[in-house]
Amino acid sequence: MKFLIVLSAILAISFAELQLSDEQKAVAHANGALCAQQEGVTKDQAIALRNGNFGDSDPKVKCFANCFLEKTGFLIDGEVQPAVVLAKLGPLVGEDTVKAVQAKCDSTKGADKCDTAFQLFQCYYKNRAQI
Repeated sequence: MKFLIVLSAILAISFAELQLSDEQKAVAHANGALCAQQEGVTKDQAIALRNGNFGDSDPKVKCFANCFLEKTGFLIDGEVQPAVVLAKLGPLVGEDTVKAVQAKCDSTKGADKCDTAFQLFQCYYKNRAQI
C-alpha cells in the first residue's frame, strides 16, 4: 500500500500545478501502479524519481517512464504525440503554456523508446513551473 502511495506521488510531480479531476487522478494512479508492476521499479527508485533525482539510469526506471507516458497517450512507440499532450494539458493550463514547453521538450530523443521517455519526463519535470 505504501508503494502505491509513493507511486501516486510520482505521478503528481510532473503535473503538480495542474488541477486534475478525481477521475483523472484515479486513472493516473492506476496507470502508475500497472507500470510499476510491469517494469519492476523499487520503492527507492520511485521515491528518487518523485524527488526529481534522474541519476538512476536503470532501464527499469526509464521503461517505467515510457510505460506511463504511453498509457497517458503522450507517447506511442517512442514518438511524442503533440496533439494528445496539447489536448490533455491545454485545458488545464492554457494552450500557449503547453506549446512553449512542447517547443523545449518534444524533440527530445534518446537511445531507445525508454530512454526517450525518461529524457522527456526530465524535460517536462524541469519545465513544470511553466505548466
